[in-house]
Amino acid sequence: MSGNLIVIIKALDYFFEVITWLILVRVILSLLRMENMSNPISRFVIVTTEPLLEPFRRLQFRSSIGRNLMIDFSPVFAILVIQYIMRPLVFELVLWLMRL
Repeated sequence: MSGNLIVIIKALDYFFEVITWLILVRVILSLLRMENMSNPISRFVIVTTEPLLEPFRRLQFRSSIGRNLMIDFSPVFAILVIQYIMRPLVFELVLWLMRL
């Protein structure tokens, strides 16, 4: 049973790590103005990260402060939520489910 738990936790760890890196790649593509859908790599990064970034972008632009900013902070918010909220919650959920 513990071997399965280790595999599940490692897989989830890799998943969150890949998502974080894809968000960082998207930020770099945006800074370099290479965020176009004609390039297959850019398209993959955009299509993969957009469902994660869109809720944070909506929240940012709904707030009174975020509406006036010219910088999109949604990647920062997404990475913070993934690293400090989602990752620990999912790991605790897996551990709890394995104890049942």
